[in-house]
Amino acid sequence: MKSFSFFVLLTLLMVTKGIAQSSNDRQLISETVQLYFDGMMQRDKTKLEKAFITEARLIGYRGENFTLTTFETWAEATSKGEARNPTEFKNEIVSIRVQGNAAAVETELYWPGIYYYDFLTLMKIEGTWKIVNKSWSERKL
Repeated sequence: MKSFSFFVLLTLLMVTKGIAQSSNDRQLISETVQLYFDGMMQRDKTKLEKAFITEARLIGYRGENFTLTTFETWAEATSKGEARNPTEFKNEIVSIRVQGNAAAVETELYWPGIYYYDFLTLMKIEGTWKIVNKSWSERKL
């Protein structure tokens, strides 16, 4: 009976640790995605560089045209111009799924006249969550 109780206690501790780690990872992932949102809104390349790895790719359709863009090209273009008015935009996380050192995040971005649906792949690299890929689709209103 003592060994069974020990086994149950050990199992509960492992599950509790996993839940706590997952909760912490979800928070860190949310912070990384928020850097991405803030970088786009503020046109701040430094924030975008904190959110993405430099080798990241951004893949999607602009209208009927398939696009494959390097992070550097996208970040350079995104960071030009004046900051966007946050009252005209809405960016939100729809879901986060974490498995070990990998995560998938679904986001919806409402921008004037268009919805963007982003599917972000993140990896935990040296203890920090980074976006390694962005696949997206758009829907004009």
